[in-house]
Amino acid sequence: MTDQSQIDALRDKPIPPQNLLIDGELCQSASGATDDVISPLNGALLTTTPAGTREDTERAIQAARRAFDDKRWRGMPPAARKKIMLRWADLLEENMLDLAVLGVRNNGTEIGMALKAEPGSAIATIRFYAEAIDKVYGEIAPTADDVMGLIHKEAVGVVAAIIPWNFPLMIGAWKLGPALAAGNSVVLKPSETASLSLIRMAELALEAGLPPGVLNVVTGEGKIVGETLSHSMDVDVIVFTGSGATGRRLLQASAASNMKRCYLELGGKSANVVFADTKNLSEAAAVSAAGIFRNSGQVCVAGSRLLVERSIHDDFVAELAKAAAAIRVGDPLDLTTQAGAVNNPTQLAQNLAFVETAQAEGGTLYHGGNQILQDTGGYFMEPTIITDVAEDHTVAQKEVFGPVLAVTPFEDEGDAIRLANSTDYGLAGGVWTSDLSRAHRMVREMRTGVVHVNTYGGPDVTVPMGGVKQSGNGHDKSLHAFEKYFDLKTAWFKL
Repeated sequence: MTDQSQIDALRDKPIPPQNLLIDGELCQSASGATDDVISPLNGALLTTTPAGTREDTERAIQAARRAFDDKRWRGMPPAARKKIMLRWADLLEENMLDLAVLGVRNNGTEIGMALKAEPGSAIATIRFYAEAIDKVYGEIAPTADDVMGLIHKEAVGVVAAIIPWNFPLMIGAWKLGPALAAGNSVVLKPSETASLSLIRMAELALEAGLPPGVLNVVTGEGKIVGETLSHSMDVDVIVFTGSGATGRRLLQASAASNMKRCYLELGGKSANVVFADTKNLSEAAAVSAAGIFRNSGQVCVAGSRLLVERSIHDDFVAELAKAAAAIRVGDPLDLTTQAGAVNNPTQLAQNLAFVETAQAEGGTLYHGGNQILQDTGGYFMEPTIITDVAEDHTVAQKEVFGPVLAVTPFEDEGDAIRLANSTDYGLAGGVWTSDLSRAHRMVREMRTGVVHVNTYGGPDVTVPMGGVKQSGNGHDKSLHAFEKYFDLKTAWFKL
């Protein structure tokens, strides 16, 4: 079990300048330029990462293409690939604390969550897909007696994976696990503000025996590295988690190039619906607070809209405010901290602007709303509750991606369904009720990829994660994730 002294021993560990990983070699950018890595904990310089160029990105793509074409990875027996990926997971586990602390220093997630949701989740995910490698079968079609139809599953080719800053290891593993298990080669582009743990993860993959060129990492700006990947004629699939605006650009680039498939997990404005018949309202309030304020609201499935039945609205919001006030915001490397830092100053400014807009449009600032701990030099914001939010208010329609909760009362089940489905997004949601029939009706009627019932958060790698409407397409996690990384090929035999 991790104790505070182990974390403190790594708190100020020097981090050397980072490298790109191309064709199995660590290298600097072709231009020699670097980007500063600033810690959200204190605003201090951590290290530098290479400012990847178009030339670097093209080299990585071509390395991945060669690795795919010569079958150095996909041509291995499944059991051999499985062994390498399991060794990779073991190395991640051996370096779990180092990875967690490195990630926290880079992106600000509280260490208690980071240990489970970052290396912990990544280890479980890589093992899950490693174990699946030799258990994915083709099919024999039910044809007439004089023919045989075989359905083969083949790796798609070169995958470009573009990863966000909120949970880089967890989300990175969601992409890398099935993509590599299926036999593909990958070019990975981490976020500019959270790349350190992913670079280390890729280095450990090489140490585990992944052949050169199968996994490449290029850091740098999205408008350079991401644009090059999305316009490349040699990238077969793009997988992306991030904003809707970037997702649209990726789709446009796909259409303008080789019509590569784009699988997108985009924004969310998830509705957490609380009915008056909820068995334990205090528990619902505490879990709902964690469902929006953990990781300072920087969670794609965060329950950022709270819909409360009017008869319990005032009492429930009071309980919610108590739960929010009890959340300790502070040093992300302290095990007692319950909410860490906002990842970057731009995001912090955007969060605060949403609070101002909410009040200008008629919302009431019920709790919080301020930047705090400015003396640390870091980027911290207190949990914030806005009440009197109408369904057309900006804070009810747009993703904040910060610790800001919009609260709206509803009259009955039909009104709750209408409000829950009243945004362009459909990533996740929640429902609290003691009526089992109502719970099933709400699951059916809420247009989201995930619905939590009498809880919020927690689904593991065994179930799919994906959205509907403008929250994207395709699924991470579970065996369904393989669908993005395999092509189906029919062989039709005349007997």
